[in-house]
Amino acid sequence: MTSYRLSSGGLVDRSKTLSFTFDGRPLRGFSGDTLASALLANDQLLVGRSFKYHRPRGIVSAGPSEPNALVTLGSGARTDANTKATVAELYGGLTAKSQNRWPSLGFDVGAVNGVLSPFLGAGFYYKTFMWPKQFWERVYEPFIRRAAGLGRAVLERDPESYEKSWAFCDLLVVGAGPAGLMAALTAGRAGLRVIVADEDFRLGGSLLATGETVDGAPASVFADRTVAELQALPNVTLLSRTTVFGWYDDNVFGAVERVQKHVAEPSSKLVSERVWRIVAKRALMATGAEERPLVFGGNDRPGVMMAGAMTTYAERYGVAAGKQITIFTSGSAGYRTARALASKGVAIAAIVDARAESADQAPDGIRVIRSASVVDTKGRQRLKGIVVERSGFEELIACDALGMSGGWSPVVHLACQRGARPVWSEELKAFVAPDVGGGLRPVGAANGVYTLSGCLSDGAEKAAAIAADLGFSASSAAAPVVDGEEATSFSALWYVPGAKSKAFVDFQNDVHAKDLGLALREGFGHVEHAKRYTTSGMATDQGKLSNINAVGILAGMRGVSPAEVGTTTFRPFYTPVSFGALAGTARDEHAAPARKSPLHGWAMKNGATFVEAGLWHRSAWFPRAGEKTWRDSVDREVLNVRANVGLCDVSTLGKIEVLGPDAAEFLNRLYCNPVLKLPIGKARYGLMLREDGFVFDDGTVSRFDEEHFFVTTTTAMAGPVMAHLEYCAQTLWPELEVRFTSSTDQWAQMAIAGPKARAVLQQIVDGDISDGAFPFLSARKIVLKSGVSARLFRISFSGELAFELAVPAGYGEAVADQIMEAGRPHEICAYGVEALNVLRLEKGLLTHAEFDGRVTPDDAGLGRMLSMQKTDFIGKRLSTRYGLTAADRMQLVGLKPVDADKDMRAGAHLLKEGTKPSTLNDQGWVSSAGFSPVLGHAIALAFLKSGRERYGEKVVVFDKLRDQEIVAEVCDPVFVDPQNAKLKA
Repeated sequence: MTSYRLSSGGLVDRSKTLSFTFDGRPLRGFSGDTLASALLANDQLLVGRSFKYHRPRGIVSAGPSEPNALVTLGSGARTDANTKATVAELYGGLTAKSQNRWPSLGFDVGAVNGVLSPFLGAGFYYKTFMWPKQFWERVYEPFIRRAAGLGRAVLERDPESYEKSWAFCDLLVVGAGPAGLMAALTAGRAGLRVIVADEDFRLGGSLLATGETVDGAPASVFADRTVAELQALPNVTLLSRTTVFGWYDDNVFGAVERVQKHVAEPSSKLVSERVWRIVAKRALMATGAEERPLVFGGNDRPGVMMAGAMTTYAERYGVAAGKQITIFTSGSAGYRTARALASKGVAIAAIVDARAESADQAPDGIRVIRSASVVDTKGRQRLKGIVVERSGFEELIACDALGMSGGWSPVVHLACQRGARPVWSEELKAFVAPDVGGGLRPVGAANGVYTLSGCLSDGAEKAAAIAADLGFSASSAAAPVVDGEEATSFSALWYVPGAKSKAFVDFQNDVHAKDLGLALREGFGHVEHAKRYTTSGMATDQGKLSNINAVGILAGMRGVSPAEVGTTTFRPFYTPVSFGALAGTARDEHAAPARKSPLHGWAMKNGATFVEAGLWHRSAWFPRAGEKTWRDSVDREVLNVRANVGLCDVSTLGKIEVLGPDAAEFLNRLYCNPVLKLPIGKARYGLMLREDGFVFDDGTVSRFDEEHFFVTTTTAMAGPVMAHLEYCAQTLWPELEVRFTSSTDQWAQMAIAGPKARAVLQQIVDGDISDGAFPFLSARKIVLKSGVSARLFRISFSGELAFELAVPAGYGEAVADQIMEAGRPHEICAYGVEALNVLRLEKGLLTHAEFDGRVTPDDAGLGRMLSMQKTDFIGKRLSTRYGLTAADRMQLVGLKPVDADKDMRAGAHLLKEGTKPSTLNDQGWVSSAGFSPVLGHAIALAFLKSGRERYGEKVVVFDKLRDQEIVAEVCDPVFVDPQNAKLKA
């Protein structure tokens, strides 16, 4: 069919031909192919260009470790960049494009970087882009931005759908190779709930790519039989096309399932990808081992690939990597590849063995060159020959493919994602998984067991031990019999000396051995420093092939063991995961959860217009017939609250219950004002500071009994304050006996404000709430006449006589309806957050528009709240710094326009009259502004340099954004009822 497709063999379905394109070229493959195997079968060795030098790149591996064969699949909105061709399942109609080249793959202008390579060594960007300084914005940055990245993201809306799911099991088996399948079978037969996750579309792992037999049948047949039995077990779930990408606390594993990435026309009834959060009592890491590349001159030329990958392409896909192949090896794996290829009629030019002696036997008639090394390769966009050096003599061997095998490294990434470091094994010449406890155990090749029989036995034994640990009894069935297997042995060969050209360590980022030497000479010899200085291991494969060689080379240069060099940090994700999969259903209007207050239904019945405030949907204003603008509604609501009474939903305030013998002491240290001796039944306004003395949040503290406090926070800071409390309790003062919990969603809270508030509220409250019985700043648990238990607070954010009533969330709407009915004779109205904002502005009360992270209590006019007599509170020490107490700091003031018809907006800056707008002349800024219907003109709160000394002065409110300048008078920030007569009525 195609030039490199073997005439027979493989596990592909030759009766199902699939048509696809690569860079517009029509090609054909078979069902069961990957894109990489189909490209090889069609003699498409050149698949991409490297990132830095734009050197020609070919396929290196047959799995997720692939650094070179990155392609863009699909078109239009269904475009996926940076897809590894080695794991992309072939389907009819697939369109693939090569990346990182222009104008074409065969002729790439960027290849000029190869000529400039002497000037582009490791760290060149740190040195080159610093001089001349003025070049940065106009030359360097545009160049770097244009050159950065691989592939192109599309800007069209993603038409695919995604979801997230939870799964629970007794045993999670990560990997469905021989060890994984045997472990799953043993556990499944014992009755455990088992989940098997494997990234391949066909389960079996190395069983699908070996000529060995199991129980008298080909290994692939044994894999199919095992999978069939597992599918028949009701307690076993098989997840193919699923990569376990992360291991998290409490033995939770993250996995992504590619549900419809292998079809031309995805069904609208299915998701494209699904993220699984798998909670496992135990897990087995059957992730196998990666074959190591060899670092020699010209090892990046298309046609040079892993020897094991050559075996996989031949055994599983029926594809020869070349017509005349040479094997370069430091172990027995290279000989196995040679035998596998020779048995299928592929010509083997020679086996180049770096070892002087070995017991490995080559197939009859194949030349073996021992104590030899490949020092260079020939060809341009594909391999044409290799240069072999032995005892000082060089020989040119003609070949079109070179398989390299430098040994094996267990895939231990999952076990190291939570901080544990891999352990160097001198016996295996590899890093092995650390002991991370019984929650996750390596098995098979991931555990350093490299024989097929050993993997099968290890899987069964580990699963039986887990079954016994969980109280199950596993049967002791006879282990499968493997025929024709050989032991695996190799010598570690980190670098081949005598290279005639660049010897690459990281293929994608063009990091070669000399770059690592330069990093060491310049003081970046630590493995983490070398990674960042050279970019080795920072490619899309995250160093799966390159890191171990980089560690070995650094160890050799430093004259130490790889154990002393160590590895870089392992982090999720094991392979790339799309943003769509991580977002799941959280997109468009579902991008964030819509939190609705317990009074949302009441607000809707009263005609509210809602506004999104963070995650909350809050009632902004309540329009009535005849009101043409939002201002008409807000002005009416404000005037009605000042004259009569209004009801406002304040349920979104953060609410935290604080309990315990040390609750008072705990809160006393959190707030800058005294809390320790707050009487039972009383509330107090409080300020929390950061360690640096600036305001963190404000709110109220109420005390219901000796050990029970109730804290409110601003809506925006509910989460951060709760996290702050957790930090203080666990880290700063663990000796205090205190506990707390968020109750924000458990209470519906409403403000009843206005001169008639008491008259309305008394009708539904069972008890006396007169000023004498319930004075300002009272806070008590009460019972409503309806029998509902509630909490009542005499606090005000409007400057009026006001109460806040909290009832269990489920009663919120009904109680609000009762209040509205009771208030009808008193002309009650519903008012929203816009009116609430105007009311607090008129009263000079503050929100996070003022507490923006730059403000101290004194700046806000609250300096007297700092209780310096207290032993300590957060922010006490640093709040006394000179810079925070200087007289010329920005201080809170009020502003009213000289011309009453003029408007002011938040964000405007303040200037002295007659000065030009500039940073030097900046006198402050407007933090909040609005129109006061009580005063009949705009008002604003602002921060002005030495503001409290400048009442009566005229300043210019400069608003460049709206091209506006008005003159305003500096005044007291309290515009209405400065004596608080209404508040305490």
